[in-house]
Amino acid sequence: MPDTNADALALQALAWTLADEDRAQRLIDTTGLFPDDLRARLDEPAVLGAALGFLENHEPDLVACAADLGVPPEALVAARRALDGGEPW
Repeated sequence: MPDTNADALALQALAWTLADEDRAQRLIDTTGLFPDDLRARLDEPAVLGAALGFLENHEPDLVACAADLGVPPEALVAARRALDGGEPW
């Protein structure tokens, strides 16, 4: 079970991503997760990890999201790893 801090950070990052229409569309295009899928699967580590991976794969978004959330970009990467079953949070 992933640490709830990683879950919370991922949810905040997902909300940040979805707040911008163009970025939200890129997330949908990249992951194939449509709004109904996202809503239904918000508690799944794989979905949260995919949202963070989306940011990780586009450094300008990763850096901007981290700045807006008040965390270092490395925290988002660490949360993704924790959700993916990699490194502990």
